[in-house]
Amino acid sequence: MPLDLSPVTPRRPVRAARAVRRAVLARRRLLAAVLVAVAVAAGLQASADPPPRRDIVLVAARDLPSGAALAADDLVEVGFAPGTAPAGLAEAPVGRVLAAPLRAGEAVTDVRLVGPALTRAHPGLVAVPVRLPDAGMVALLRVGDVVDLVAADPQGGEPAVVAHAVPVLAVPDHTADAGAQGLGGRLVVVGALEADVPVLADAAVRHYLSFSYSG
Repeated sequence: MPLDLSPVTPRRPVRAARAVRRAVLARRRLLAAVLVAVAVAAGLQASADPPPRRDIVLVAARDLPSGAALAADDLVEVGFAPGTAPAGLAEAPVGRVLAAPLRAGEAVTDVRLVGPALTRAHPGLVAVPVRLPDAGMVALLRVGDVVDLVAADPQGGEPAVVAHAVPVLAVPDHTADAGAQGLGGRLVVVGALEADVPVLADAAVRHYLSFSYSG
């Protein structure tokens, strides 16, 4: 009689697999409950996480003109993601005067306000406020204009250029400029060489200042 040499399939792994299957089926409700509990816990943990950090930045609540004195209701707070806020943000801008127009939603930076930062784009110059006696003439000026300041002696004499090719940095609002003192004329902030400052100050007191557009 010939021998049966075909391989014998082991039964032990089959029995083990069946035992595992029976155990899983017997505890399927418990396993389902555990999975639900884990999902609920994960959801609660996610909802309990704090919101992402934001850097608070003051921006214009609406379009604001050059020369306006900023009031509290001119500004609103907006959250910026860390590292995305504009550079040079102005500290305590309420009460400061705008050197240039500000669009709604635009951040208030130091170069938008009357102050030392105005000359950042003009190395070697300093910001000098100069009062011109003719307010109507000043109304023709715009930030960025380049002018020659001319002094004329009211008692006669030849007019002279006291500052050549100075950039107009700011033209403050006429109402805010006059204030309670009722000053005449209108204030203009120009960028001038430091050596020209004493000459400008003297001319503003003793002469009639006007300007011509620099060629």
